[in-house]
Amino acid sequence: MTKANTSSTSKPTEGQAEAKAKPVNLNQPTIQAAIKRGQELIKAGKTKVEAAMSMFETLEKEEREVIVAAFIKGANLTEKGAITYFYNCRRKAKKQTK
Repeated sequence: MTKANTSSTSKPTEGQAEAKAKPVNLNQPTIQAAIKRGQELIKAGKTKVEAAMSMFETLEKEEREVIVAAFIKGANLTEKGAITYFYNCRRKAKKQTK
């Protein structure tokens, strides 16, 4: 009988380890305001895309990790969804400035 190698499935990848290792402070007033606005838009029946774009406009200058964490809390996104929305919002904002 051979022993299966299970060590590769239990170790987080380098990107996952970085994302979980760095604590994010969401207590700054501008971040809290963006999260609140996102939650209000979701409650009003707006889409997650609309909530995330509205939040991104305020948080555009923040680090990626901060924006992703705010999207998770303010737009009710999963971590993977928040990362995707971050890149989509950034791309859309870049197009609008051209």
